[in-house]
Amino acid sequence: QVQLVESGGGLVQAGASLRLSCAASGRTFSTYTMGWFHQAPGKEREFVAAIDWSGSSTYYVNSMKGRFTISRDNAKNTVYLQMNSLKPEDTAVYYCAAALPGSNLYRATGYTYWGQGTQVTVSS
Repeated sequence: QVQLVESGGGLVQAGASLRLSCAASGRTFSTYTMGWFHQAPGKEREFVAAIDWSGSSTYYVNSMKGRFTISRDNAKNTVYLQMNSLKPEDTAVYYCAAALPGSNLYRATGYTYWGQGTQVTVSS
């Protein structure tokens, strides 16, 4: 069992940066692939980024590659999402999720555990 708690969301202006954190409970955190998804009002939950258990492999949706960076610190049971050059269209609830190795990283159905989400609002 893994419990995930996101933090770091907020209201910022376009062009600003935010760093989201996701703190995980459980001694098996380092075995999970971790991902970030976002969900805007009226839209489906969409893949943003993922990182493998060791942190050596990262994956991004093309539209955010170069602006967002995912990282993890297994000693702190925490995964991060650094978001730079934020745009109004990045406004959404951002969710952290954990997947077992071998799962489909790009689909929400591939993840076993989810956090409650943190709101990111980018004003123009």
